[in-house]
Amino acid sequence: MLNRVVLVGRLTRDPELRYTPNGVAVANFTVAVNRPFSNQQGSRDADFINCVVWRRAAENLANFMKKGNLVGVDGRLQTRSFEGQDGRRVYVTEVVADSVQFLEPKGSSPQGGTGSTGFQPNQNPNPSRDDFGQMDNDEDPFADNGEPIDISDDDLPF
Repeated sequence: MLNRVVLVGRLTRDPELRYTPNGVAVANFTVAVNRPFSNQQGSRDADFINCVVWRRAAENLANFMKKGNLVGVDGRLQTRSFEGQDGRRVYVTEVVADSVQFLEPKGSSPQGGTGSTGFQPNQNPNPSRDDFGQMDNDEDPFADNGEPIDISDDDLPF
């Protein structure tokens, strides 16, 4: 059996860090993930996926990531239930993250986030060619502020 979730998206708000009575760190956060297709109006919708991460990864996420930062989440889907204040059973489905990768260099998010690891810009000493020998494009790949781009399947190399 397999229960695996991999997400790449932007934080919709600053992570909420709390501690259990035993002192274990836990952070709750929501990731906005663009859908890979357009709706009938031609725009792309997003899914807002609730996530939770524990221990040191929770502290790192809360200390270094802010609203708008691009993150990669690797984990599993979990459903739990509890009795709400009105006495009804409440069901919650969330991704329990095994790891959260910081996918942007420091300060590069549209909201000017403050931290990152996991991705470093090209450090190639020859600025006219990238690591694969191809000519660099002078356009900023983040110029669209994280908005979806319109690309045909024919343009993809795989």
